[in-house]
Amino acid sequence: MVDVAWTPYCGPAPDPAEALGRWNGDPILWAVLAAATAAGLVLLRGPAKGRYVAAMAVLAVGFISPLCALSSALFTARTLHHLLLVLAAAPLLALCLPRLRRPRVAAATAVQAVVFWAWHAPALYAQALSHDGIYWLMQISILGSAVWFWATVRSAKGHAAVAALLAAMLLMGLLGALIVFASQPLYAPHFAGALAWSMTPLEDQQAAGLVMWAPAAAAYLLAALWRINGLLKPAPETAT
Repeated sequence: MVDVAWTPYCGPAPDPAEALGRWNGDPILWAVLAAATAAGLVLLRGPAKGRYVAAMAVLAVGFISPLCALSSALFTARTLHHLLLVLAAAPLLALCLPRLRRPRVAAATAVQAVVFWAWHAPALYAQALSHDGIYWLMQISILGSAVWFWATVRSAKGHAAVAALLAAMLLMGLLGALIVFASQPLYAPHFAGALAWSMTPLEDQQAAGLVMWAPAAAAYLLAALWRINGLLKPAPETAT
């Protein structure tokens, strides 16, 4: 078997002793985030400005903090990184957008699921951790499809939004379950990193799958329940 030298964007997998000191100093990334934040502060008004700044902070945690380097070591950390994009940065950014006149909820739900599932196919995932261009294509497509999903959920009528959220919950949970019950480790870029963190690759993979299966799926469920609560509220009385 030929050994493959994985060269992920976030750098080589850190061991536990050095992980907290591994901040990403990429000047291009810093410049892009700073410019995007400044643009949002200038262009946005009201609550949208605070939401946008919060979204930029989430992106900074994902791409600048030691979580970036840790995601080179552990598939579990990579999963947490992706969920920050999908469940934190994306809905915050969607709240900064105007409501969609024709929200295509079914299409947005399907696209988000296809994109997320596709990037977790082992071969394509390995490519993303081997080439910076593919890595950024993965991150941008995951974030972009999630922003579209949350924007449509926000703009859609209650029943359609609830159906989309429940579908997203089921699809996220199903992917997590498939990863948990896989009989062998699937994500080769993390094999060595997991061992350095005193985990077998399969244990690391199972932990990541559980994160998708339980808390990540539950986030969609909570959002669905919030929309259902709005549907159940009595309509305001009109003056007669």
